[in-house]
Amino acid sequence: MTLRRPDPRHYQIAVLSTLLLYGTTRLGFDIGIGHVMAAIGGTLATQYVFTRALGLPRFDARSPLISGLSLSLLLRTDALWLVLLGAVLTIGAKFLIRRCGKHVFNPTNFGLVAMMLLTDRAWVSPGQWGGAVWFGFLVACLGGLVVNRSARSDVTWAFLVAYLAVVFGRAVWLGDPLAIPLHQIQNGAFLIFAFFMISDPKTTPDTRAGRVLFALLVALGAGFVHFVLFRTNGLLWSLALCSTAVPLIDRLFPGRRFQWNWSVARNDSALQKGAPA
Repeated sequence: MTLRRPDPRHYQIAVLSTLLLYGTTRLGFDIGIGHVMAAIGGTLATQYVFTRALGLPRFDARSPLISGLSLSLLLRTDALWLVLLGAVLTIGAKFLIRRCGKHVFNPTNFGLVAMMLLTDRAWVSPGQWGGAVWFGFLVACLGGLVVNRSARSDVTWAFLVAYLAVVFGRAVWLGDPLAIPLHQIQNGAFLIFAFFMISDPKTTPDTRAGRVLFALLVALGAGFVHFVLFRTNGLLWSLALCSTAVPLIDRLFPGRRFQWNWSVARNDSALQKGAPA
């Protein structure tokens, strides 16, 4: 008997879509319908073009849709053509910047970093949504880790533990009130990063040991950017830099390459005996 685990991207799309809809209709997010259409349409169109150009078997809209939704929530600019450019760079990097059979950078992370490097007319919104909305989104994201165990939830947990240790440890060391680190993590960009960027199965190391190491490096790098260099968007810069080390980590800790469409084969006798999955 063959059991097929649910694709975690379906849950991610539902959560991001709900947040975007609620944010634009109830919270007054500073984005228009044109911005959303450029981000989502641009990522889907670029995915389609590369799919046809490279002769891939089929067009899969799920991953570019996640990238388009994330760009809609995070990327801010005063020109729609820059949103479209960000969408093209986001998906284009997935096909053009590859090593050892997989793309190097998380697509959304690359698109945001590339736009901030290319122009001063693009920036990243931290997404201050208010305590209630932030907590609701946090619960939804945590629920996704439970429901979709096939995703790389280990790297998210490792990153959360390491980064929160950095942020709260610094506050304790300096004698700051805990309200300060709590405020630093209560923004939408942090949650999208932790649950939708660093956890990307296609750009994280192949083994659990490698992913824990990777998460630790990203957390320490972000802390260095924030608290030593005193620059914003430390999470994005750190992930982009640490992603270049993933091929090396995979060589140190070799493992099975992740595939979205995979199944777990188990025979009927094993199921009857209650064998673990």
